Amino acid sequence: MTSVRDREEDGRQELPVRPTDEDSLAASASELIGGPAGRHAEAGGHQWWNALRVMVLIVIGMFALGMVQKVPCYDSGWFQGGDPQYIHACYSDIPHLYHDRGFAADVVPYFDSIPGSISGSGFQHLEYPVLTGLFMEVASWLTPHGGTLQHRSQIYWIVNSGMLLLCAVALVVLVSRINRRRPWDGLFIALSPALALSATINWDLFAVALASAGLLLWSRSRPLAAGVLIGLATAAKLYPVLLLLALFLLCLRAGRMRAFAATAGGAVGAWLVVNLPVFLLARSGWSEFYDYSRTRGVDYGSVWLIIMQRTNNPLTGVSAYVAALLILLCAGIAALTFYAPRRPRLGQIAFLVVAALIVSNKVYSPQYVLWLLPLAVLARPRWRDLLIWQGAEVLYFLAIWMQLAYVSGGTKHHGLSSDGYHLAVALHLLGVLYLCGMVIRDILRPEHDVLRQHGEDDPVGGVLDGAEDAFVLGLYPEHDHPGGPYPAQHAAVGSAAGSDGMPGTLTLDEGKPGHDTRDEA
Repeated sequence: MTSVRDREEDGRQELPVRPTDEDSLAASASELIGGPAGRHAEAGGHQWWNALRVMVLIVIGMFALGMVQKVPCYDSGWFQGGDPQYIHACYSDIPHLYHDRGFAADVVPYFDSIPGSISGSGFQHLEYPVLTGLFMEVASWLTPHGGTLQHRSQIYWIVNSGMLLLCAVALVVLVSRINRRRPWDGLFIALSPALALSATINWDLFAVALASAGLLLWSRSRPLAAGVLIGLATAAKLYPVLLLLALFLLCLRAGRMRAFAATAGGAVGAWLVVNLPVFLLARSGWSEFYDYSRTRGVDYGSVWLIIMQRTNNPLTGVSAYVAALLILLCAGIAALTFYAPRRPRLGQIAFLVVAALIVSNKVYSPQYVLWLLPLAVLARPRWRDLLIWQGAEVLYFLAIWMQLAYVSGGTKHHGLSSDGYHLAVALHLLGVLYLCGMVIRDILRPEHDVLRQHGEDDPVGGVLDGAEDAFVLGLYPEHDHPGGPYPAQHAAVGSAAGSDGMPGTLTLDEGKPGHDTRDEA
């Protein structure tokens, strides 16, 4: 018979977790607004000022501040030669590509060639994935065609900013709802300085919102619908395909391969629905993005740039090195998934596989931080660790523009030299690796995982939540820990069929900042 105390404890676990309840940094910062909420504070959801509305208003405010930061470029910097847009750190691809990719001239993406007089980059067609190209085209339809080219480019940026603001709001809502007990985790997104600074540089936020919608549907045990959203996200940017790798590894360990098959099938089907018509009717335009991604060389922000410039080695064939490093890192993540004493959470593995792409890629544009942002919140929702990582990303954001000011300033040489820029790249990589290290520590020692300190397994895992292991490489005795007993850790090495009959056998964008921050991966 359940005691009164047990019922009270169960009730407390059902209440939303507030940031000040478990995060000492959040509790300390809350002193600015009166201190942490007390245990008798009203926790109901009927008030107008609930968590979601507060976070939506915050992200709108932060997004507006990011737009204000671009004002020096909006007034003149985007339309002047030289380095004013870099000195003020307000560069954006959006107004440049409105003209350079023919949107101002009503060129139809993929189907029409870009006139050489418009694009001096050598591209014959738009070098973006199809769904991102559609996003850009819709924004051009909403841009009035009257006035000067400069005025129309400014309006095009405003229209895109409005559309991207909707993506930012959606991202906050999605992250706050993925874990029902932690609605305030969306505050990490809403207050992110990296989001405010980089949201309107390019169109990455669109794919990030789609991928996060896929994770929300997976957390609600809807694998087919989740796959459709992940497929659409991959049609906007290639990196979300790595979420399928994370799901495959976890579903293999949990013996939930039928759910994974539904997700993979939904992703492939959605990607084909978007891409196949363009491929059949405008194959050369469709392939521009993939050809560019395959052949592009080392660019800004990557570890390969540091190696190339410090050693004076041109690093020919760098794509092979990138692929080899990415495969090696993913193999390590797979080993971690199967050898961990307890099955990792989806947010943890998803973060690690996308971080592996960030670390190994041959280019890192400042807006790529958005790829990791929701995954970092799902993997390690701790203010200290997220702020350390965000601090490194803000430093890199400033450094890349100062480096471009240095190399584009002629004989002035004001800005950041190559040595200083290499240091900033290294600090950015160390910030990512630091957060990876904390996530790996949580996987190997689950008692440190904040999401598992109240007996939960994987609250965003959908069909994985609470599932017993079907495939484990290692023997782990069943014992108690702060989160409760490890499920099925007594399973034999590589043994047992999953709940759906899966045998226990072990049988992945884009441009430099400057006038070129396009997508590759």
